[in-house]
Amino acid sequence: MKFKKVWAICLASVMTLSLIACGETATNEASDASPAEDTATEVEAETSEANTEEGIPSYTELNLDDYKDVSATIKFTHHKTDRAEDGTMDKMVAAFNSEFPNITVEMEAVTDYAQDALLRLSTKDWGDIMFIPAVDKVDLAEYFMPLDTLDNLSAKLNFVDSWEYDGICYGIPYMANAQGVLYNKAVFEEAGIKDLPKTPTEFLEDLQLIKDNTDAIPLYTNYAAGWTMGAWDAYIGIVSNGDNTYMNQKFVHTAEPFNDPGDDTGIYNLYRILFDAVANDLIEDDYTTTDWESCKGMLNRGEIGTMVLGSWAYAQMQEAGDTPENVGYMPFPMTVGGKQYVSAGGDYNYCINVASSDENKLAALIFVKWMVEKSDWCFNEGGYTVVKGGKNPDMYAAFDGCEVTSDQPSLPGEETFLNDMNSESELSFNAGGNDKVQRIVEAAATGSETLDDIYADWTKAWNDAQAELGISADQ
Repeated sequence: MKFKKVWAICLASVMTLSLIACGETATNEASDASPAEDTATEVEAETSEANTEEGIPSYTELNLDDYKDVSATIKFTHHKTDRAEDGTMDKMVAAFNSEFPNITVEMEAVTDYAQDALLRLSTKDWGDIMFIPAVDKVDLAEYFMPLDTLDNLSAKLNFVDSWEYDGICYGIPYMANAQGVLYNKAVFEEAGIKDLPKTPTEFLEDLQLIKDNTDAIPLYTNYAAGWTMGAWDAYIGIVSNGDNTYMNQKFVHTAEPFNDPGDDTGIYNLYRILFDAVANDLIEDDYTTTDWESCKGMLNRGEIGTMVLGSWAYAQMQEAGDTPENVGYMPFPMTVGGKQYVSAGGDYNYCINVASSDENKLAALIFVKWMVEKSDWCFNEGGYTVVKGGKNPDMYAAFDGCEVTSDQPSLPGEETFLNDMNSESELSFNAGGNDKVQRIVEAAATGSETLDDIYADWTKAWNDAQAELGISADQ
């Protein structure tokens, strides 16, 4: 089902106030008392009331030691099916219960999380904690409890501005990622690769060396899983052009974002890596039969040379076999103006159901804060630290010399523009648009389309969306 259709279903029960506010944001109009401002005022009032009358403190006000006797049963809906199966989630809940024995945490791991979570939102009956799916920021207060102000959270945690609206945060990352490439060190050595590649052209040459000199699959696409293909979108902004304002501020205003800049950079050359790798038989024999779970052991054992995934996958690859020391993580092979850039930012964000009871909201907040600050989940998953001053895994040593930065937030009044463009164009960059990346694999494998054909189609969809939404395309 296309994202646009799913989104329409999910918005069927959204209140009129939210629809009005969304319309005003899209046209960038403002008044002395806009619905969005009224919503922000109501949120601030609710936060104040929760702190004084309901006994629910904000995230930064919450002292875990003061709430050891809280009793409740809460439900946590998440996408970590692998960590549910291997017992990791149960172990963390057991550790939590050693400190908070009266809070029962029920969990549901959902396979097709991106779409399923959106469909559940309108029912309000999805549990107490989930990871925020791709919703419009203007609708955050409709679904989720405000957790704290951006200023308060930013003093304690990293990457908390992804799900902020009007200075209020509705989500906190469970971990943060740096965007690079998984590789097997032993395969690189056998292939004769002495230095890590720094450009798309060098990377493709190295993939050819792997094919020529080893028995490993040079680049594993993970096509069949679908969601894994969306990982390529994460390199669109900072990594491909060195601009941390591009993704959330300039992309929606760019008339031709998919043109080739001619210097081995940009979105064009990002997806060119995938297209050329497929066209030159540098991937698995049959991309339709890839398997997410088994590929972890394959990379560990040296049966796969490289995979394009966020740093969250590193720990899983290490755990999947007897040679964890051969699993490496390198910066994405793109160099802008003589420098490599690494994009780091929050992964999925915890949120709390605004429709939950007061008792469950408090228990949920306790669980979220414990998970963020005491569970070590982020570190164990190979994530960048969410807690300021926290420790980072050694895997990031390969990023020495790179500039590590994160995307800047949208401009005021344009908070929903990227979501709006993603929905209208049905391209869904960084929002579950896996089918458009799968299209690249299919086209390269069958010869049905050139990469330029695909980019021309994307450009038309992008420009049509800009025209429909009244978003200027002047950059």
